[in-house]
Amino acid sequence: MAKFFGTNGIRGVFKEDFSLEFVHDMTLAIATYFKEGPILVGYDGRDSSPIITKTICSALNYCGIDCNNAGLVPTPCLEYAVKKLGYNGGIMITASHNPPQYNGVKPAAKDGVEIPREDELIIEDIYLEKTWIKNPPKWGITGTEKKAIEVYVQGILSHIDSEKIKSKKFKVVLDLGNGAQAVSAPIFCKNLECEIFLINEKIDGSFPGRGSEPTPQNLQVLSKVVQENNADLGIAFDGDGDRSIFCDNKGKILTGDKSALVLTKHILQKTPKSIVVTCLNSGSNIENIASEFNSKVIRTKVGSVEVSRKMVPINALIGFEENGGFMFGPHNQVRDGCMTLALMLDLLASSEESLSQKVNALPPSFTTKDKVNCSSEDAKKLIHSLKEEFPNSDTTDGIKISNNPKNWVMIRPSGTEPIIRIYGESESQEKLDSLMSEYLQKAKSIISR
Repeated sequence: MAKFFGTNGIRGVFKEDFSLEFVHDMTLAIATYFKEGPILVGYDGRDSSPIITKTICSALNYCGIDCNNAGLVPTPCLEYAVKKLGYNGGIMITASHNPPQYNGVKPAAKDGVEIPREDELIIEDIYLEKTWIKNPPKWGITGTEKKAIEVYVQGILSHIDSEKIKSKKFKVVLDLGNGAQAVSAPIFCKNLECEIFLINEKIDGSFPGRGSEPTPQNLQVLSKVVQENNADLGIAFDGDGDRSIFCDNKGKILTGDKSALVLTKHILQKTPKSIVVTCLNSGSNIENIASEFNSKVIRTKVGSVEVSRKMVPINALIGFEENGGFMFGPHNQVRDGCMTLALMLDLLASSEESLSQKVNALPPSFTTKDKVNCSSEDAKKLIHSLKEEFPNSDTTDGIKISNNPKNWVMIRPSGTEPIIRIYGESESQEKLDSLMSEYLQKAKSIISR
């Protein structure tokens, strides 16, 4: 079991469990894992990110490894630039959707994808045993990388019908969440001659607008601006810009599952007989849609690393998580909020139907999720208790208790926060509400014993 890496990189509260000393020594371990440079370093808009970046670059140099600082960029921009510009790896400084006091590091391999789980353990062993590079023949140097954003935007544009999108003169509302997509998503939309309306566009590490994670509860402003301006769609990004939640033209906020289904249908129409990778906590309708196009669905544990690293060796076309993380293999096998926006605009340009009409044409589905504050010890107690009560359940990742493919609840400890997450799907909203209420109550009861 990993001691430091969670579901998505290493995260902690800055100056507490994520101190500069810890960052320095962990970077020595990452540098030893990479063996050689150059390494591309980038960071999100958190207040602690610039000083952490200096620490990381100096630690890489101490191990004799050259690196370039790409500055403030979205995570998928850093990852794509690693691959496209020929770096040996990358380090992104971000805590994604976590609250402002957190920060983190996320290493990417030279293929532009987060490193595999087994490599996370290698890095942890180097860190714990302090077997990092010492006394290199020469120190490394730190330079700058100025092409990352341009290369990223052009890479996205290469996968869509730009001229057709331009001809539609789309109105797009961007809720940038005071986060890193502020440096790239507006540039991308201007390339496509969209009329854009910006919300929370000022980068601010305290995320004053609506917090760093887009949820249906905090996107009322996005919904309102879409309706007031008769926009074709709205989109909200998380803090580091790899996830996106959509708002349709009628102001309805879509779940990550719903937008993924719409996009998957559009992509598979063009490229049938493909592979789609998603997590155990995604809704069951993806199997129905994939089968329409003679395509296959593969399920993984929860986490973008699990999905990404499953996609790479099998050359999967699509990957997604229910939280708004969508991956388009031909671009890069990572979550990418701006690439996802591009695909949605491509979908709308290829049809006379609106986004709300596209969503309404999907098979009915009822999914949701909730969370309960919970220590790691209480989370273990809860999962153990549920496994005893439901011995025939899927325990691949936490526990998934199913009556049938369309009626289930899944409970797992978060890999990024001290909470447990509860996911559910049912055949009707009424049944779903009842199912979630039952298991929320059950979880709280077991935790409080």
